[in-house]
Amino acid sequence: MDQLLHLLENDNEASTQRLFVSVIVPVALPKLYTYSVPLHLKDLVQVGFRVEVQFGKSKLYSALIYKIHQTEPENYIPKPILNVLDDEAVVTEKQFKLWEWMSQYYATTMGEVMNAALPAGLKLASETKITLRHDFSEDDFGNHNLNDKEYTILEALFNRVELTIAETQALINQKTIYPYIKSLMEKRLIHVNEELKNKYKSKTIDMVCLAEPYFSDSTKLRDAFEMIGTRAIRQAETLMAFIQLSKELDEVPKAALYDRAKIDSSGLKKLVDKNILEVYQKEISRLGEYEGEVIGNFKLSNAQEQALTEVKEAFEEKNVVLLHGVTGSGKTQVFVELMEEVIAKGQQVLYLLPEIALTAQIVQRLQKHFGDQIIVYHSKFNNNERVEIWHNSLNGVPIVLGARSALFLPFSNLGLIIVDEEHDPSYKQNEPAPRYNARDTAVFLSYLYQAKTLLGTATPSLETYYNVQQKKYGLVELNKRFGDATLPDIHIIDAGEETKKKRMKSHFTPQLLQAIEETLANEEQVILFQNRRGYAPVYSCNTCGWTADCVDCDVSLTYHKFSNDLHCHYCNHHRKLPKSCPACGNHGLIIKGFGTEKIEDELQIYLPNVKVARMDWDTVKGKHGHEKIIHRFANKEVDILVGTQMVTKGLDFDNVGLVGVLSADQMLHFPDFRATERAFQLLLQVSGRAGRKKKKGKVYIQAYKMDHPVLKEVKRNNFKDFFERELQERIDFAYPPFHRLIKIQLKHKKADVVDKAARFFAECLKLKLGDRILGPATPGISRIRTYYIRDIIIKLGKNSEQLNYTKQLIGDVQNHLKAQKGFSTVRTIIDVDPY
Repeated sequence: MDQLLHLLENDNEASTQRLFVSVIVPVALPKLYTYSVPLHLKDLVQVGFRVEVQFGKSKLYSALIYKIHQTEPENYIPKPILNVLDDEAVVTEKQFKLWEWMSQYYATTMGEVMNAALPAGLKLASETKITLRHDFSEDDFGNHNLNDKEYTILEALFNRVELTIAETQALINQKTIYPYIKSLMEKRLIHVNEELKNKYKSKTIDMVCLAEPYFSDSTKLRDAFEMIGTRAIRQAETLMAFIQLSKELDEVPKAALYDRAKIDSSGLKKLVDKNILEVYQKEISRLGEYEGEVIGNFKLSNAQEQALTEVKEAFEEKNVVLLHGVTGSGKTQVFVELMEEVIAKGQQVLYLLPEIALTAQIVQRLQKHFGDQIIVYHSKFNNNERVEIWHNSLNGVPIVLGARSALFLPFSNLGLIIVDEEHDPSYKQNEPAPRYNARDTAVFLSYLYQAKTLLGTATPSLETYYNVQQKKYGLVELNKRFGDATLPDIHIIDAGEETKKKRMKSHFTPQLLQAIEETLANEEQVILFQNRRGYAPVYSCNTCGWTADCVDCDVSLTYHKFSNDLHCHYCNHHRKLPKSCPACGNHGLIIKGFGTEKIEDELQIYLPNVKVARMDWDTVKGKHGHEKIIHRFANKEVDILVGTQMVTKGLDFDNVGLVGVLSADQMLHFPDFRATERAFQLLLQVSGRAGRKKKKGKVYIQAYKMDHPVLKEVKRNNFKDFFERELQERIDFAYPPFHRLIKIQLKHKKADVVDKAARFFAECLKLKLGDRILGPATPGISRIRTYYIRDIIIKLGKNSEQLNYTKQLIGDVQNHLKAQKGFSTVRTIIDVDPY
């Protein structure tokens, strides 16, 4: 009896013990926030579940439970969670560990990582709802001095329970409605409430089935036909069409019945009204299914077989392996064989690509091999589609292919990560936080799952190849193109000499134009590369020197001929072309420089009967923009493809005989310590698009500075020489991979304020770090979106303790800066491993 009483006492104590949850809110908070758990929700909370919480005075959020405990916070009284939103975790334990690492390494907050990781459909945010005062009566319409808009709002609320902000905007046909809401609140006529809004909506379609009793007993269908009678022939035919479809399909879509019976909604309604048929909704996936033929294994070449064997052997000793294969060597097929082996073990594969442009071609190739075992994830999918992909990944879909954001998906049993084109700068996230490198993050993610990482490229980044030299990564090489294909002949054309001799035709050397004509005469296609979009980057006055500049950024506006206006490529400001110079009134305004749009335009002058397409940011908007252009070029509907760096990355076309680079100097002389590395990679990659099958391709690179070492290394396709020379420069000037960099960027709308703040920040850091601090300095583009910018660079050794100390110091200086008078509105951005 005593034991029973003791157990009851313990049970009573347990039931009264207060429970707390530490949650991640999608806001940039330095610490996690703690909430109490009401007794009626105590059994429902689990780590990884979303809960509804009030943060601040009235804002509602869906927060993620990170930890469940019994420790009450000391410095504030915790608010209770309002509701539990899930019955299973939407974020896994390993995802939280990845978020922790990213938060610590990239000096950001868990809330910012959550914001980047979760699809918007899983991040519920409160929606403002307007309601009438509870004792509002008709007399109130006349007792207050209401304008027409206020009267319309009150009248609508009088006839319904509530209005959202969007509904109110539509009601009075005005976007700016807050003055009216404020006025009605001051008159004490309305209340403004916050309600959590679920952004995800499942997709449904209407299906048709037999109503009871016909559904349970089909023998009674004779009664249904008798009810229809002999006069309603169309109804009888519709029912017959349904019966035929139900024998062909498990469920009958309403649209299929409309098509088979040649009826519309009114024809179906008559059978529904007679309780013969019923219409119901079925939830379906937004993700299309592969309907093509699945092709079996592809026969590898001897070189590919050898590379596959070496990769598997390297994985026995190393967790990360670099597959360094020349362009066109067939790396993708080696990837496919490895993927087959991994999914045969019941594990998942994550296949990362740097650009959405690449996914269309790669998906087509992989679907022919894997069918519906593969899903695609990138930023062009809408919020609802992303939620469905999230759940598919959590449920163990074998292969996920995507851009850098695919790293954040939940995996149940990840076995292999492939990082294709690992050198690509697009793997680096610049805005907003977390400013992570997807390649490096992939290596840590594979460590969490005890998986392997395969890095593939023809032009490895210096960091990756240095890690190979240091025996951190394994190395496998593919030095020959697949089949009988050979590497293209590369010609460097002296554009400066051609300009002196006045033989240039606009921006084309005669050699390049002749090569284009010969290639087209051989019924082959051409790719032309210019790493600048628009028609011309400068629009200016030839008399006084005035230049059309952005009002919000310190850059010149780019002329776009298609829209016939000026664009800022940083803030998207648009401006009409001035008819005369605003400074001197001269009408002789001219354009300088050239972009992809101008090349496309001028090709029509020199080659009038040629079909030209352009692939840049302006032409690939929309989910399938890349795919359509690639499809047209692959089907030979286009003779010449003009593009920015989108055309340099991993695309495989079997009929490209010539690649032309219009301006190599533009890349080589960019003010960045990685400029030569990026130029080498871009030039070699775009060259690799030529001659990928049996015909030998040609590459023509136009340049003014012919003695640049990178041009010689590209011509010889000599990565080793480039690597050794560039590595020595990095040693001499203390750059990665021998040193770590942290960039601190300060922004403010007043130049003098950001100047003072940057000097204060740098001086505080120099007290502890001395000459490791460079700056503050004004960057090449010193103002973007009305904010003036100043940069501070920190150069550190490879010591991890020093790195952690520095990040802690930066955080302390940030807080110190905010506490100073006049600096509270200065924005600071921390970027670990920038560029």
